[in-house]
Amino acid sequence: MSDIDPVHASAAELARAIQGRTLSPVEAVDALLGRIDRLEPKLQAFTEVFAADARLAAEGADRAIRSGHAVGPLHGVPVVLKDLIDLEGRITMGGSAAHRARRAERTATIAKRLIGQGMIVLGKTHTVEFAYGGWGTNQHLGTPWNPWDTETPRTPGGSSSGTGVSVAARMAPWGIGTDTGGSVRLPAAFCGLTGLKVTVGRVSTWGIVPLSMTLDTPGPLARTVEDAALLYEAISGPDPRDPTTRGIQPEAPWSTLNRGVRGLRLGRMPASERDGVAPDMLAAYDAALDLLAGQGAEIVDVDLPFRFSDCMALTEITNAEAYFVNGSLAEDPSAQLGDAVRGRILAGATVSAQAYLGTLHRRAAMKEQYAAALEGIDALLTPTTESAAVALAAVDEAHLPSRFTRFGNLLDLCALALPNGFTGSGLPLSLQIVCRGYEEATALRIGQAYQRATDWHLRRPPM
Repeated sequence: MSDIDPVHASAAELARAIQGRTLSPVEAVDALLGRIDRLEPKLQAFTEVFAADARLAAEGADRAIRSGHAVGPLHGVPVVLKDLIDLEGRITMGGSAAHRARRAERTATIAKRLIGQGMIVLGKTHTVEFAYGGWGTNQHLGTPWNPWDTETPRTPGGSSSGTGVSVAARMAPWGIGTDTGGSVRLPAAFCGLTGLKVTVGRVSTWGIVPLSMTLDTPGPLARTVEDAALLYEAISGPDPRDPTTRGIQPEAPWSTLNRGVRGLRLGRMPASERDGVAPDMLAAYDAALDLLAGQGAEIVDVDLPFRFSDCMALTEITNAEAYFVNGSLAEDPSAQLGDAVRGRILAGATVSAQAYLGTLHRRAAMKEQYAAALEGIDALLTPTTESAAVALAAVDEAHLPSRFTRFGNLLDLCALALPNGFTGSGLPLSLQIVCRGYEEATALRIGQAYQRATDWHLRRPPM
């Protein structure tokens, strides 16, 4: 018998126990489904729970492992998928009540890879409508409850809100989100998780409902850096159905993961970017940099060629591409769309070809300017958000929380968000580690060094 609790264990711990035959996939799945039964009525993280199929898959995994037929080290480990990811025969609403009856005719590459490695899909999780929002709200399908506050409904972060809530609440050990402007990192920040935004081309988007074909990136939400690295490795690699992945080979981050930060040069954001950030977030940020400096990293002041708000203002790419995908639906006044999301989609109707292509041209120049400013620096560190999760009643849909995240998508970077403290009322704070494109292993290395020296990621919400 295993001495680990399958509800609170990390995915890596579950995998080791299952492969060591001290815990069966049946026990793990039953424990998690029991927790879902207990918490889901309040938290509302899932669009659908595949209880019967998950139990059947767990029984099959148990037999395969006991008979020596494990397909890999993650066989039998449960996972959840954001409701943008197609599973053939299952409903994919993409967060929209207008698509309640949309039954997928294919299985996304990312889902095929997870299932092919023996992972067990517990269910699909809520998202902001069409992934178009950072607070995690959904007007018609409901907003998942952030588990860090049992009394006041707070922002779970979006758009991967349900994955963030389900993993934070220990209803799943890890899950998949997508990130177009921060949608993996924002729920990681608000829900006290570790979330990896990958570089475009690292992970196939085939079979995933698009928001922006230029900027969309699927990625893991987990409770530890080790788990994020495991899931990242499991989903990455070229896919002939996704041309952005061609020629980009899978990356195994393990050779550098535990090397520490000694000798690395880490950038401190400009002092001007501290304006508007909550004092407790800044204090946690400064303490994180001090800790990494104490571990041997060199902290370097960085002079960026633009403000983060400049990247927030460059909306033409997402607006135009979102309108291309869902413009006809947004133009239909009878379609059941959320007011804020409808407005964001319709904004794309006014983006001219000149404005769209001009933004792509400016983006290319900004990428060169950023690379020059960060030459010789291994990562730029920022807070992930301006503050901890805010009360839903205080949300202003016209002001999105992606000030520190959107530049990573615009400039084709990768980034890791991870907890680095708590507010006085017990809400998670978050640090963002931003690295050059295709240097996910470096972001994970820095994050691993931080988590080995702290225990913020081990704290549990009061549920």
